[in-house]
Amino acid sequence: MHEDEYESLVSRPIPSALALDGSEPIAAARHFAYGFMTGVQAVHGIPVPERAMGLVQLVVSELVTNTHKYAPGPCLLDLEISDGAVEISVWDTDPTLPAACPADPGRVGQHGLEIAMAVCRSFEARREPVGKRVKAAVVLADDPGGHPTGRLT
Repeated sequence: MHEDEYESLVSRPIPSALALDGSEPIAAARHFAYGFMTGVQAVHGIPVPERAMGLVQLVVSELVTNTHKYAPGPCLLDLEISDGAVEISVWDTDPTLPAACPADPGRVGQHGLEIAMAVCRSFEARREPVGKRVKAAVVLADDPGGHPTGRLT
């Protein structure tokens, strides 16, 4: 593959979506994310480091878990490769925006949102005409300096 062909693959968004009715196990969303990431690598030839593979599955799991826990019912999971990152978007029917809990060393659990925000290049939540959408981006390229979230530039 010529360099300009590779650049056109990387510069073109690669989307995929999964509708969930709320009865599926969270593992279904993680499995979908894994399949998307392996497909991006196998079909499109875009390298997906193990770090990115794991972080995408983690963030998908945390966001879909929050949806199942706080906004029971249907949700939509969108994954897209764009600008060197995996854009993860989860829509649900509840307009209440998520908020990370205040720091409490004695708290057990409820750290998912904090974790997702820490490992992503970007994170946003916004209300929509119906419900809300939470978006996060996981960088694909590994950082040669070893930054855990990947190469941020």
